[in-house]
Amino acid sequence: MGRKKVSRRTFVAGAGMMAVGASFASRGFPMIVPRHVLGGPGFRAPSDTVNFAVVGFGGMGSGNAQELVKTENLVAVCDVDLGFSKSNVDSKLRPNREGQVRPEATKLNEQFAKAAKYADFREMLEQQKEIDGIVIATPDHSHAVIAAAAMQLGKHVYVQKPLCWSVHEARLLRQMALDNPKLATQMGNQGHSTEGARQINEWIAADVIGPVREVHVWTNRPVGYWPQGVPRPNPYVSPTANPTPFGTSWNNRRINESISTAMGAYPTPDGLRWDLYLGPVAEEIAYHPVYHPFNWRGWLDFGGGALGDMGAHLIDHPFWALGLTHPTSIEATSTAFGMATLPPLDPSAAASTPEGRPRQVPAAFPLATTVHYHFAARGNMPAVKLNWFDGGLYPPRPDLLPDTEVLKGEGGVIFYGEKGILMNDTYGANPRCYPQSVMDVAAQVPKSMPRIEWSHELNWAKAIRGEAKASSPIEYAAQLTETMLLGVAALRAGQGRKVYYDSVKSEFINAPEANQYLRRVYRDGWAI
Repeated sequence: MGRKKVSRRTFVAGAGMMAVGASFASRGFPMIVPRHVLGGPGFRAPSDTVNFAVVGFGGMGSGNAQELVKTENLVAVCDVDLGFSKSNVDSKLRPNREGQVRPEATKLNEQFAKAAKYADFREMLEQQKEIDGIVIATPDHSHAVIAAAAMQLGKHVYVQKPLCWSVHEARLLRQMALDNPKLATQMGNQGHSTEGARQINEWIAADVIGPVREVHVWTNRPVGYWPQGVPRPNPYVSPTANPTPFGTSWNNRRINESISTAMGAYPTPDGLRWDLYLGPVAEEIAYHPVYHPFNWRGWLDFGGGALGDMGAHLIDHPFWALGLTHPTSIEATSTAFGMATLPPLDPSAAASTPEGRPRQVPAAFPLATTVHYHFAARGNMPAVKLNWFDGGLYPPRPDLLPDTEVLKGEGGVIFYGEKGILMNDTYGANPRCYPQSVMDVAAQVPKSMPRIEWSHELNWAKAIRGEAKASSPIEYAAQLTETMLLGVAALRAGQGRKVYYDSVKSEFINAPEANQYLRRVYRDGWAI
């Protein structure tokens, strides 16, 4: 298949000129025709099958695709590292202990082999007109750029969590979703579709634990998953050039410089389009395996740290059940950021002057953080303080928790009510109340919310066909993501302060210098 090279500027300019609210049909885009229009009960028209593409196929993207191919059609795969994508597909073909390969893994392998392959999502959008929906599972920093381009072209989108990298992007995508209600959108926080998530909502609505004024949320990430709090790699310098480069002064800065240098420099692997990986990131960052694959989560340019990664699976449940929107103020504290060493502002200046010294700037998220969000009262619900702990930090044990129950290391949520506590594990799993008398009341609460009888991904496919409502649409997911990313911005604003947030203007009231952390500086040709 011949592929026309599309420049960044040409594509963005062309896509930006398209009216987002225009009729899909008038632009020649395919429409999903509901089966009841074309035939009787049980009839499945060809257009009832969603033609979907995946951008960012390695990791979560291949997992999402494996679920979707059960009923839908994979027509295109886009990844800056297609070799890594293929290895993900191959890994799913390994037999289980019973010697069996999952049928959906076999089907994924078949559809992956037939799907058109791209490194640049813009070329895919230019050429693959038959795409109905796009799964976006790249690192966080590219989510919004790809989602906005797809939505401008009338494509339904499934965006992995977190929805985007910045508060500005969250607001932009939410407005696009509101302006285009016929688009089926979904964020990939699959715990939102579970039975446990609905039980939590029903118990809170039934006042089982009484008014909630405080919530504790924790996760063990990043410990044991990806690096944080480490310096950015610097090119390796052979110690033979200077056997004692740091002398005997081994303070923290020297130790960090030593680690950074020892991490070395790596050539970009064959098959990896590193420039496309960087995408909207304005700074030129050299390839290193500490970023790709998977480890990008801990780096400010690419991810959102533990809060950005797991907040969508944990903060989601109190955010939904308590009807939260935007915090009024935030306090954040942490261990040290991992730093990057940049050249002096003036290389000709004396090294003893600020202009002549190498600059140290934050590059990696801290190893552990705590964030305290304050939310105003809502209707008959009181004001709430939501406390976040990560990096192996735990909240205090509730007095009502039996001695036999240990706070789970992976993470969880504790709602503190006037009558008792409600706890759940990550993804909304295993909701339970204490004391037992309160749990007895919870067990009698009737089911009042519709259940989702299929996976989070297939819920999105059904929403595309008009057979269901998306479980976690962008209209909701953007506000959840904004709250998570406000915690990140407050953390970058500095230790030991409370920042107040104006949700109407989307800016910090008492810390204008921190507003720079609510949006990013885009590389030329990548702005949205």
